[in-house]
Parts: sequence; C-alpha cells; structure tokens
Amino acid sequence: MAAGSGLDKPIQQLDLGLHPENQFRVGDVSVEVRATHAADVALSVPLKAFHSKSSNPDIRIEIMRVSQLADTGNCRIFDSGSVWRLHEHDADLQFDFSTPRMGNGPYKRLIVDHEFRSGWLQISESLFHGSPDSPAPLDYPLDELLIMHRLTQEKAIELHGTGIVRENGEANLFVGHSGAGKSTTTRLWTDAEVVEVLSDDRIIVRHDRSSSTTMRMYGTPWHGEAMFASPSSAPLTRIFVLEHGHGNAITPLLPSQAVAELFARSFVPFHRHEYVDSALVFLEELANAVPVYRYAFEPDQRAVEKIRNFHD
Repeated sequence: MAAGSGLDKPIQQLDLGLHPENQFRVGDVSVEVRATHAADVALSVPLKAFHSKSSNPDIRIEIMRVSQLADTGNCRIFDSGSVWRLHEHDADLQFDFSTPRMGNGPYKRLIVDHEFRSGWLQISESLFHGSPDSPAPLDYPLDELLIMHRLTQEKAIELHGTGIVRENGEANLFVGHSGAGKSTTTRLWTDAEVVEVLSDDRIIVRHDRSSSTTMRMYGTPWHGEAMFASPSSAPLTRIFVLEHGHGNAITPLLPSQAVAELFARSFVPFHRHEYVDSALVFLEELANAVPVYRYAFEPDQRAVEKIRNFHD
C-alpha cells in the first residue's frame, strides 16, 4: 500500500492482526488500539487513569506507521480551525490532524466508519524523530473526537461542566460556558468538604446501563484549570446551569428550556444533522429524568451552602 494512499478495502474488513494492543474507557465507551510498535499504543498521561480491559470494546482502531501523509483530495466536510479537518472517504470519514511544528500536511490520519466502531489510524514517521514535544498517536483531540462521535450512536452526550459527588452520594453537575464559574465552583466545593470531582471541565452523561430510569455522569480525561479528571461515575442527582449573579438564586427550568440551555453547553458534532438530532433527543430524555436549574451565584462559600440546604 502506498504511503498516504488511504485504505484499499472497507473499514469493516480490516483485521491486520497487529500487536501489541491497549485499551481505555471514557464515559463507558471502551476503545481498543492495536499496532506493530508498543510506542504507538502508549496512552497519553491524561488517558492512563482511564486504562481498562474489555473483551468486546465499542471501538477498535488499527494503527500503522507511514513515511508520509499526502493530501488525498477528498471532499472536506468540516474544519475545526485548529489541528483537525474532516473529509469524506468513500463510505467512511477521514480526520486529518496537522500542526505547523510537525511540518506541512497531516501528521496523522484517522479513517473510521460512520458508527465509530472501527477505524484505521495512519501516523507519520515524523512523530518519532525523538522530539520531547512530539504528539503521541492517541493524544488529544483524537481521543475526545472518538468518544464524542461514538456517543451520538448511544444516546449520550458530553457537556461543558464540572461534576461533583458528595460523600452522601449526592451528585450535582454544574454546566457552563467558559468563564461561567466551573473552576470557581470546583474550588469552593473542594475547600468546603470532602467531594470527588469527576472533571472540572467536561462530563459525559448517559443512561445507567443497569437502570433505564437513571442518568449517570462520568468523568473524562479532558480537564480544566483545576486539573480534575477521574474515571469514576455516579448517578446524577440534578443539574445546575451556572451564571454569575447576586443572591445565589436557583430557578427551575422547564424541560424545553433545559434542553436549549444544555445543548448550548454540549460538545456535539455539528457536521451531520443525524448527530445533532440524536443529541437533542437524548437531552429531552435527560431534562425529563433529572431536574435542571439555573443558578445565578456569587463566588464565595454561600454558594455552596445554598446547594447544601437545597431541596427539589
């Protein structure tokens, strides 16, 4: 196969029999990666805590080194404006990753089926020139893109928020745009009592596999300023939409209002309407299953006390 030529057969037929292999799990989505070289399946530092083992992973990725990755000329669907671009590749999707410090053109290319069950990752030999800042094959944002897209197939979603679990089991999700106070909220709670912070920036919410009526929130490796990233999860008690305000006012939201507020703070692949539709359907289920409130708070310990004394 010529370097950079892409796949010569459908994703579903790939079975390269590669070793070694590694696995990780985020948001109850398991990913298996296989390659010829051990370095190619090494988990990045944020992913190490999410290492897992599954006999039937949700996503399987085969990794192959190539001497060079050339522009395939495939139709571009989406440009992130930073390090990755999405193209159509026959019946599959092609993600090209590039950065000026890795030279012209992509330094790695992921080709994956539309259901995000199996794929093939080509990585340029330029990743292995010994530079200490060279990106690892599974580095962000590839890991997040895999999980985020797979969630569209499972009625689940990634939200911009901090998940805080108290010792009594109460699990609150505080969602907000950048600057809304997620890091401040995390700091206030960790100063006030012993809590587990699942993440201070990105949380995955989905149906609990053991109970169709329970929503569960999961930590992710993609942390914020406070650097909390836990592989744990907890049944979700309630959701607060954060905004700066006065008097620590809690206002219940109607399900329709909640869906709009949560969608605006979600990580959804917008390049396919099916993915957006799936997200909206799930958010409606979430808003009907878990109470959602707007929380206009002041950044001091009174904000914590308000939640401690709050009853639905």
